[in-house]
Amino acid sequence: MHKKSPLRCIWPGLTIIALLCLAPPARPSEHNQPPARKYSNVERLALPRLKAAHEDVLKFRAQRARLAPLPGLNDYRCILHAHAEDSSHTGGTLPEMLADAKKAGISAILLTDHFRPPRDFINGRWRGFKDGVLFIPGSEIRGCLLYPEASVLDKMEEPFPELLKAVTAGDGMIFLSHVEERTGFPMAGLTGQEIYNRHWDAKKDMASLVALAMKLTDPKQLTELEEAVRLYPNELFAFQCDYPQVYLDKWDAETKKFRLTGIAANDCHHNQVFVLKMVDEQTVLLGTVVDKDYDMRKITADSRPGIREMTKGHKPGDILARVDIDPYERSFWNTSTHVLAPKLDEPTLRTALKAGHAYVAFDWMCEATGFRFEALGADGKPAGIMGDELKFADGLKLTAQFPLACQTRLLRDGVPVAQTAGQDRVEFPVKEPGVYRLEAWLTVD
Repeated sequence: MHKKSPLRCIWPGLTIIALLCLAPPARPSEHNQPPARKYSNVERLALPRLKAAHEDVLKFRAQRARLAPLPGLNDYRCILHAHAEDSSHTGGTLPEMLADAKKAGISAILLTDHFRPPRDFINGRWRGFKDGVLFIPGSEIRGCLLYPEASVLDKMEEPFPELLKAVTAGDGMIFLSHVEERTGFPMAGLTGQEIYNRHWDAKKDMASLVALAMKLTDPKQLTELEEAVRLYPNELFAFQCDYPQVYLDKWDAETKKFRLTGIAANDCHHNQVFVLKMVDEQTVLLGTVVDKDYDMRKITADSRPGIREMTKGHKPGDILARVDIDPYERSFWNTSTHVLAPKLDEPTLRTALKAGHAYVAFDWMCEATGFRFEALGADGKPAGIMGDELKFADGLKLTAQFPLACQTRLLRDGVPVAQTAGQDRVEFPVKEPGVYRLEAWLTVD
């Protein structure tokens, strides 16, 4: 919906529940800048830092209150941008994904198969309920996540406008993905976009990937890494988590013109299972379980002397180390898209997502289920919830309720206009029209 009318647009949108290792926010700045960080990603990898973050998480869990849902709605934790059995670089399977979804309390998974013609990503894939978890098939192609209601196999090679029309027919949906690669992508006709993608955090942080490689090729550091996986798996998975500036800049700019639902991209493949393989007493190969030997990095004892100790007593071809960083359960807890809907089925979920009745949360820190972001009229009665578009009127207020006291920033058209700290309920008077979104923060470590 195009939005240039000066008297529209009370449109609550996003919640980010907590980012890792944050100082309390300073006064709202002129531009959308997040609170300062205390530690670098590499520093976050240290066991004392992971332990400190974990101890804070345990405190949050103990303090968390259970909130009643909005009348007539349920809060469903959903996963979008998920891969299983769909490419050579995907390590996970659908049964594994289902089992981990049940462990993580996930209600629905919207798959995004890598397109592999002539295979159809709609027909023949999991659809409907599997042991209590709702599956909706889809595909990742041309920089977007596609969720048509029916097969569009014959349209996949058509010009994008034709594909867009086919995908969005009926209750079909399409979301812009990997925003950092396509900040200028035209958004007319799209359902929404990713506002966070875990893959982007990893891709822009080569220093941390090098640090992980160093840990995997030294006996003492490998022991510490294995200890981190055992004791602090969620904190380890989240150590690269950063403010998604480029994603939110795109969303803030585009929501001034279009209705766009913000979603989290797990981009989970269960392929970050690092392996160290012996070549000879002086040489190892470092890669992941989806890599062929010729794709793995060859490392010698000349650069990493600890390799000699690691190869003792082993023979060529032996796996010297195997460290699983990203099982589906860990990814599902890291971030999810909460969808507010009256019931759990595919048509209802599509309707809620298209309406923007959704928010993004980093649930590993503190599960955000029950969060409420509403508009109240001058009479104090509910006027709308996140995603709704209302006519501007005097006396409107935005209210939010959280399962835990936190810090908040309210932004209008991408510019901070208000903030609070240490509260689990907040209220903001609406003084002028605009696109409003809310960020909620927890300070960890």
